[in-house]
Amino acid sequence: MGEANGNGFDQLVAIMAQLRNPDGGCAWDLEQSFETIAPYTLEEAYEVVDAIQRKDMDDLCDELGDLLLQVVFHAQMASEAGAFSIADVIVAICDKMIRRHPHVFGTDVTRSADEQTVAWEAMKAEERKANSSSKDDASALAGVAIALPALVRSEKLQKRAARTGFDWTEPEQIFDKLDEEIQEVKTAIEEEDPDSIEDEIGDVLFVCANLARRFQVDPEVALTRSNRKFERRFRDMEVRAAALGLNFSDLDLDAQERLWGDVKSVEKAKS
Repeated sequence: MGEANGNGFDQLVAIMAQLRNPDGGCAWDLEQSFETIAPYTLEEAYEVVDAIQRKDMDDLCDELGDLLLQVVFHAQMASEAGAFSIADVIVAICDKMIRRHPHVFGTDVTRSADEQTVAWEAMKAEERKANSSSKDDASALAGVAIALPALVRSEKLQKRAARTGFDWTEPEQIFDKLDEEIQEVKTAIEEEDPDSIEDEIGDVLFVCANLARRFQVDPEVALTRSNRKFERRFRDMEVRAAALGLNFSDLDLDAQERLWGDVKSVEKAKS
């Protein structure tokens, strides 16, 4: 791994400023706005998570650099608009971390991880109330970012609602609701109502997110895990078919299902 000098961050900021300089800068970078860059920011964040899940430290180093560039890019555009600078971003996050950790930087007693989680959420709630941009929104759901992935946002909305007492008390109630929503999907399908089908499937996913939250499972992580499992098994089926001199897509569903069963059996035997 390389070693950055003490001015490495300043160099990155200077590079971004030059890329956005109308006099000799990059045409593509100059055309960008917060809105056009936002999708890249999300993409880079997901690539960081992907590198972590693959336990690829070299790739993680690279992806964290890409994500850091996104922060600098947004800050540069904000600086040009006279809104704030990268220095303001750093000061704000430093202040926030100190403020939210009084047990480390202040005189509060030491907290366990669980106690800190509770305190953190309480401080965030107070900050939202004090934030001028949210004073007109007194809802317990205020501040849950609309741009979050839908599954993540549903979990956060439900967590906020649960703090007000609006939550099921027993897992069986969630299963009952899930059964109810699945039946409503079937009814919508029978009625051949596309809009209702979409709506009811959304309700099923929402209840599934609630079920995950109930058992302290991150629904996004759980679904990512299932995606990886499906991809691994599907690729294995393709390999097995090719080893038999067959094209997987030419097989009928029964033959494909048999391969799927074989793959699952082998995985279980190895576990």
